[in-house]
Amino acid sequence: MIEKKAWAVNGYLALILMLALLIGGIALLVQENMAGIPLLILAIILGSGILVVQPNKAYAMVFFGSYLGTIRKPGLWLSVPLAVRKGISLRVRNFNSKTLKVNDIEGNPVEIAAVVVFKVVDTAKAIFDVEKYEQFVEIQSETALRHVATRYAYDNFEGTGLSLRGNPEEVSSELMNELQQRLILAGVEVTETRLTHLAYATEIAGAMLQRQQASAILSARQIIVEGAVGMVQLAIERIEKDGVVTLDEERKATMVNNLLVSIVSERAVQPVINTGTMY
Repeated sequence: MIEKKAWAVNGYLALILMLALLIGGIALLVQENMAGIPLLILAIILGSGILVVQPNKAYAMVFFGSYLGTIRKPGLWLSVPLAVRKGISLRVRNFNSKTLKVNDIEGNPVEIAAVVVFKVVDTAKAIFDVEKYEQFVEIQSETALRHVATRYAYDNFEGTGLSLRGNPEEVSSELMNELQQRLILAGVEVTETRLTHLAYATEIAGAMLQRQQASAILSARQIIVEGAVGMVQLAIERIEKDGVVTLDEERKATMVNNLLVSIVSERAVQPVINTGTMY
């Protein structure tokens, strides 16, 4: 079902007419004139069609099971008398999901939660096409969050591809796109999604922390070794270029070994001065 505009006219004129009918009907009844009864009935019927629409709220009008349309514009209105009014909020709202436990693409259990910002854009779909659209949003949000979380690893130790921890913006964008496709049926527009909680499950948190620390140490070591090799290469080339000393292959190997040990070592190196020959 698609939303459409309901018939509505200025409610102030209708209110004045209703009061006139009431006063006229009561006046006739006081004079024991039965013509006042139809006037009172007309006033009651007319009054049943008067409604007040607050800002950021809408009313869907239903007349004997038929959807007549929706009134969105704030103010006092006269619509179809005796019609049933179904009110719905058009305000932007937040939904904070529960902390869900899911398995990432590598099978590791992770805890994840998100916040979803949404609003109703089609009142007819929200009221008539789904049962309690707010619950529908909650269930579909958690379902989409589970589905998206299973597509990525929590952390990418190999340094290629997306991960939940390393690419929260991309993951949130994909979550919003998938959730929007699910909520079109309910006439709801998703304006923003954000991950609010992300962590390994408690049963593997300790082991994965050690893995992260080991990966960080290995990455740091790799940078140190690459830098040390470049420094040693530059030193040997500079010595040979300036003609400071002539080194054979064996002496180069000894020099490379000593420099690498002194640069790569975690602790301060104590130099040993050789006052004699190297052989």
